[in-house]
Amino acid sequence: MNQRGATGSSDGETARIIVEFLEVAVNTIVFLKGVYPSGAFERCRYMNVVVQKSRHPQLRDYIHSTVHNLRPFIQKGLVERVAVIFFNNDNIPSERFVFKFTVSNLCSSSVEEGSVESYLRSFLVKLLASEPLTKGTSIDCRWEIVGYFSTLPEEAIGSEEAKLWTSTHTKQWQQPALITPIKSMSSEPLNMQLYLEHPNLSEQNSSLVIEDSPDRVTSSSPSLDGFQPVLRGFKK
Repeated sequence: MNQRGATGSSDGETARIIVEFLEVAVNTIVFLKGVYPSGAFERCRYMNVVVQKSRHPQLRDYIHSTVHNLRPFIQKGLVERVAVIFFNNDNIPSERFVFKFTVSNLCSSSVEEGSVESYLRSFLVKLLASEPLTKGTSIDCRWEIVGYFSTLPEEAIGSEEAKLWTSTHTKQWQQPALITPIKSMSSEPLNMQLYLEHPNLSEQNSSLVIEDSPDRVTSSSPSLDGFQPVLRGFKK
């Protein structure tokens, strides 16, 4: 594999690999949840793993544009978590698939692309093997892609990309979430955890929620009948 000589080049390459991985991972989660008919997806290979990718133009473009708009913020180390959140009919989150990561070693003179990809490949294999965790969602549920920033985008980057994100509030659980670890890795230049959050048993039949502070970035959930994705953002 080729090594990148300049720090900026290394950071950009790592950010590119991360957003490409997130795009495939989000497609995989949505497919496994059964939110859309299986015919909306097609089999393809990524990192030599057979995965499912949306073939519906609106769904495909929604996922692609959302995660790729995170790239300049990931490159600057501003994104702490990216989550796929599913909501019940009361618009309360029913579960969250969370990718928590840090890009370290930003001052390194080189980044080995193949090493990062091999680690992320193991996440896809584990996610596909965790299919039982993804069952039980209603086909008409709403879902969102959510990014958690250390700084609001418009405060960090004066660019057109920052204008795509706006602050928002989302209903949250009163009690700490139950967490099911799926996969984790610790390496250079990327540390990542993937886990599933869902409400504890005492809240599953309760409508008591609190409003989250405006510290995240979310995108509107898509409908295959036609939608206009609106990206919303906030910091941690």
